[in-house]
Amino acid sequence: MRPTDQVLSPSEAAARLGVSAKALRLYEERGLVTPLRTAAGWRAYGPEQMARAGEIAAFRALGLSLSQVARVLDGDPRGLEAALAAHQASLLARSSELVTLAAKVGDLRARLAEGQALDATQLSDLLPNRPAIAFDLPWPWGGERFEFHDVRPLTWLVGPLGSGKTRLARRLAEAWPGARFLGLDRQADEAAVGAGLDADAELKARVERAFTWLREDGATESIALTALLAGLEADGPTALVVDLVEDGLDEATQRALAAFLRRRAQPCRPLVLMTRSSAILDLAAVEPDEAILFCPANHSPPLRVAPYPGVAGYEAVANCLAAPDVRARTAGVIAWRPDGRPEAAA
Repeated sequence: MRPTDQVLSPSEAAARLGVSAKALRLYEERGLVTPLRTAAGWRAYGPEQMARAGEIAAFRALGLSLSQVARVLDGDPRGLEAALAAHQASLLARSSELVTLAAKVGDLRARLAEGQALDATQLSDLLPNRPAIAFDLPWPWGGERFEFHDVRPLTWLVGPLGSGKTRLARRLAEAWPGARFLGLDRQADEAAVGAGLDADAELKARVERAFTWLREDGATESIALTALLAGLEADGPTALVVDLVEDGLDEATQRALAAFLRRRAQPCRPLVLMTRSSAILDLAAVEPDEAILFCPANHSPPLRVAPYPGVAGYEAVANCLAAPDVRARTAGVIAWRPDGRPEAAA
């Protein structure tokens, strides 16, 4: 390396590439990029390492798993065709939306040119068409009005034990027209899950494609993962609200699933995913089209929390998340309502 070549720290390299520092570490663990080492032993990224990491990030953005990325970098193009086809479909959908939006802007400009006044409703038509849901909060709240605006493709629902987040999830699914609640009973009957897939060839093919991507990223096949994917890939619901998305999944599978969910969220139905796992919800990896909904322990109304250290609610959210081995200690814990009826305290 020439003395004039710029060398970046992992955090600087991640910021330059638009990925997280953890993503760079994962690239290294998979043998896809090998950082330099300073005299003190710290990782560093020179021009060659940055170029390699940039290629990896670009392929990941196209939807390739890390195993597929490795093959492409080794000269095997398999997997690129499907990824490019999916990316093309996404771009065409977005271009159609932009054409429609441009037509609305042109219409508003024409009205202004004619001397017409524009109101807030007309201008709001230029904003992204994201749904909004409003309802009265269930117990353990006191019936306060809750409004869930600007719903993102991925919304993470987080809260401590007994905070009411499961009840909020159910109420969201009820109030959201056409939405479905995917509960923990999704994996109770393995035979039923298998029969459902056998009866729907298209759904079975979609689940198998998802499995292929997840396996290559280190996921372990299980009834828990099969049942979850069957729910995620099923036709019909306008939105999906999922109870403890990590239930029954090991840590490697959770990490692979988190990457898969981000890959599929943008062109698909909105997802509200309840979690208490830091392997599923890595706060450092939250993207702009994601939101965090937090249920406080004191049963004050749920609130949106931005994924930035120092903002209101961030530490509370972080304290609710734990690694899968820590989460296992509270698996099956039951919270008791004042009337003596048990309620699963996820």
